[in-house]
Amino acid sequence: MSAPDRLVKMANDIGAYFRAEPDHAAAVAGIATHIRRFWEPRMRRRLHAHAAAGGAGLDPLVREAIAELAREDPAASS
Repeated sequence: MSAPDRLVKMANDIGAYFRAEPDHAAAVAGIATHIRRFWEPRMRRRLHAHAAAGGAGLDPLVREAIAELAREDPAASS
C-alpha cells in the first residue's frame, strides 16, 4: 500500500467514525480537528496534496474536512 493510500485509508477511517454524528457541520469539524491535533504536519501536507490532485478514494465528508483545514491554514496545503 502506497503512502497516499495509507493516508486515505486513515482519513476515511476517521470519517467513518464521525459519520454517525447527526450534525453534518459537527462531523466535518470533528474530522478536521482530529487531523489537526493528531497528524504531523508532513502527513497533513501529503493529504492536502492528494486532495488537490483529485483526492482519489477520499470520502466526501473527509474532503470537506480537508478543505476546512486548508481555509484555516493555507500554508499547510503548500
